[in-house]
Amino acid sequence: MATQNPLPLSVAIITLNEENKLPRCLESLQGLAAEIVVIDSGSTDSTGEIAKQYGASFSFNPWRGHVAQKNIALRQCSQPWVLCVDADEVVSSELANSIRKLFADGEPEQTGFYVNRRTFYLGRWIWHAWYPEWRLRLVRKDQAEWRGLDPHDQLTVVGPTARLEGDLLHYALADLHDHFQNVISNSRTMADSYARSGKRFRWYYLVVWPWWDFFKHLVLRQGWRDGWRGWIISFMSMVGTFAKYAFLWEKQRADSDHCPP
Repeated sequence: MATQNPLPLSVAIITLNEENKLPRCLESLQGLAAEIVVIDSGSTDSTGEIAKQYGASFSFNPWRGHVAQKNIALRQCSQPWVLCVDADEVVSSELANSIRKLFADGEPEQTGFYVNRRTFYLGRWIWHAWYPEWRLRLVRKDQAEWRGLDPHDQLTVVGPTARLEGDLLHYALADLHDHFQNVISNSRTMADSYARSGKRFRWYYLVVWPWWDFFKHLVLRQGWRDGWRGWIISFMSMVGTFAKYAFLWEKQRADSDHCPP
């Protein structure tokens, strides 16, 4: 891979204390892109040193939220095409080959490409509850923008899109403790985003939507076929949905208590 000419492609990554995950990510990108841009929000570990060892540009930007931070990374890229990945993701050899084929005869006609993300969880790959998970990640820079509500950022593009073969490998969660922490953190962030956007709490959100998420992951997405991992994923999804609406209720209640009579 490293002996091939790099593509007219930048890779955009945001980081915060990713010394354990970043090497695997950057290793998978070697020889693929002309540029790797890492925007860091204040790491206190060796994230910066690792990024520079792999030839990436590394710069600091105060944390502005998931959407804003990823847009900053996108704008810092100098190549006409950008591959957006997280520090806990790895470009498989099949996906790298698919990307190379796109540019074999010049730049592609489409302005964006979806990749299928496959997650490694508690010692095994998840093939149902979180898979397939198609995400727009390869885009023409001048037609792309990150949108959405934190922490659920969404890359968007103007123009036609297509899908690429080969998975983007996801190594997000170390263990159950990490999963619980991630669920609570994301739920609180989502509740704050809801509040800022003007979304109001309704009591039935706590009754209906958590069970719907459980049913969706376990039954509709056939999470039960992932064994006990699928049950845990479904339960965690239910907990996360319950928590984000509970946090929204708590925030709106606290705000109303501080309003003058």
